[in-house]
Amino acid sequence: MTDTAADDQPRIDPSTRVRLHDLAVRRDRDEWIVGRPSTRTFVALPAAGARAVELLGEGCSVARTARTLRAETGEEFEVTEFVKDLTALGFVARIGDRPVPDAAPPRASLPWLRPHRVRLALHPALPVLVGVLLAAAAVVLFRRPDLVPGYRDLLWSPHGSVVLLSGAAAGWTLLLAHELAHLVTARAAGVPGRMRLGTRLQFLVMQTDISGIELAPRRHRLTAYLSGIALNLSVASSLVLALTLTGTGTTAHRLLAAALLLALLPLPFQLMVFTRTDLYFVLQDLTGCRDLYGDGLAYARYRWRRLLRAPRVRPRTPRVTRADDPSTRLPPHERRAVRLYSVVLVVGTAACLTFMAVVTIPLDVALLVRAARGLGPEHGLARNADSAAVLVTLGGINVLWLVTWWRNRRATDRRTRR
Repeated sequence: MTDTAADDQPRIDPSTRVRLHDLAVRRDRDEWIVGRPSTRTFVALPAAGARAVELLGEGCSVARTARTLRAETGEEFEVTEFVKDLTALGFVARIGDRPVPDAAPPRASLPWLRPHRVRLALHPALPVLVGVLLAAAAVVLFRRPDLVPGYRDLLWSPHGSVVLLSGAAAGWTLLLAHELAHLVTARAAGVPGRMRLGTRLQFLVMQTDISGIELAPRRHRLTAYLSGIALNLSVASSLVLALTLTGTGTTAHRLLAAALLLALLPLPFQLMVFTRTDLYFVLQDLTGCRDLYGDGLAYARYRWRRLLRAPRVRPRTPRVTRADDPSTRLPPHERRAVRLYSVVLVVGTAACLTFMAVVTIPLDVALLVRAARGLGPEHGLARNADSAAVLVTLGGINVLWLVTWWRNRRATDRRTRR
């Protein structure tokens, strides 16, 4: 029997037994990944921590768990504090005879999409089929270099509004399919997943939260990370093959060429790993880092503070020493990756923001001003239609970016306060 503390939370004493929620455990290098798939919450623990979870899950009391760990490792462990940490993570269902309040799990996108319905998304033959399709398209382009797309293929219609609207519709359709590929492969691995809008620096993106995939085998993790890129390449390869069946200069040929370029355009963005793209998660997985972006950002801030607080720059400010280096707390293999990534993070972010200030903002403003001036009865119907299309499409995207950024910022602040 347990008592309750002043804050109405169950008290944990040496005789306390706890009941854990269904947890998944996977070994990763020298640590263990322990998580609760339904809430997409996971944590990296040392071997002793994973053993403590196992003992508590078997019904051992706090005192017995501590004695067993001491006998097995020769060290003392604060099992009481460990149980409190597990409770804060939402891993504990009951302490003694008292249930632990549990928050509702995050809502998943397309909940009717059950794992057994999409299990073929993780079949080993699927990457082979994608590779065969990609190889066939490469052979076609080698033999027909005139089919290699160029920016002029996007201008398939003499009407700018038609090009803009059709491009936006096709681009967002491909983007939705890209994220749906992530969702399907993650769902096949038993991870709920949720699609939503997000921002990456000045970019408006659709992103799929597949937190919990870290508990899956490596092949499943990499498949989930790379499935969106594989879908774009598969669509592009199929369009290349379809182009061989249409006559050059026909409307069908121009439309297919424009769609091909739209399918390929998002792929260079994936190389911008400093914005946490699909390839960023592949890189994080292969380097064995837990939070490559967060640790890289912390290390970059440390280097910046050390530069600013050097005696020759600000003599009166406290000096930042090597002891303040956050990367020293990381394992050697993570430390090297984090320090190198921090350089990519700083340089890439600076380049993107500079491009936005010098090119993107002035161009958007010029296009919006020109479109606004093109509206009115003194202009023809075609000019008014083009101007309205630019205002709706370009202006709508910028407004949507602002709304999405503000909404996600508020959600992050609420999580931080909690």
